[in-house]
Amino acid sequence: MSLTWILIRGSGIAAFAMLAGAVIWGLMISSKVFGRAVKAKGLQWIHESIGLAAVLATVIHLIALVADEFIDFTWVEVLVPGASDWEPLAVALGVVAFWTSVVVSFSFYIKKWIGQNAWRTIHFLSYGALLAALIHGVMAGTDTTNPLVASMYIGVLVVVVLMTAIRFAAAMGPAARTPTARSPEPAAAQAEAATTEPANEPRTVTAAERAKALAARSAAARAAATGQRASNGAGSTKVESAEVSAEA
Repeated sequence: MSLTWILIRGSGIAAFAMLAGAVIWGLMISSKVFGRAVKAKGLQWIHESIGLAAVLATVIHLIALVADEFIDFTWVEVLVPGASDWEPLAVALGVVAFWTSVVVSFSFYIKKWIGQNAWRTIHFLSYGALLAALIHGVMAGTDTTNPLVASMYIGVLVVVVLMTAIRFAAAMGPAARTPTARSPEPAAAQAEAATTEPANEPRTVTAAERAKALAARSAAARAAATGQRASNGAGSTKVESAEVSAEA
């Protein structure tokens, strides 16, 4: 077994593992799994580093393929999808996975020019890169029958599906909890109904209001009687004074 063949196998498995790690790490960040325990800048730096490691491992994989004499790949065949005669579909998927990983990884450095929305759209391509790399490894890899490698493929697929479901559940949660139309509170509804009653509609007088009105009427009557008595007394005094003056 040649050194280049060992390097091809090892770098290919490492590239897939790093790509899967970058995708899973990105899903963990977007799903707020870490909460506020770790600074977002540090998490983002780790995400970038894993993605670049995947690209670097793939470059080593391509160099080893060209250097190996068993299949005799050319640079065109390992860089252009569909140019290879050996396992054309598997090799093409591997090439697509490589270029997609390059675009996603280096989009971090142009984010301020392309904007958040475009950057996020580009990052969705990492799903396609991971799927293409998985199919490439299964179809073209000689270690697919290895239990450890097969377990890695299955485990990555399961984790990515679960993390994606958690990611979308976390995104849909706040929207689902936000009511689209709130019914008015009972007290508020009664107050609104009271203010919108027609002015000419008769209103039921309560016992307390009736007692208050009677008390006010009685007080007014007493005040009027007191004023009348005072007026009569003043008139009698004037008459007596006039009679005394006449007699004098």
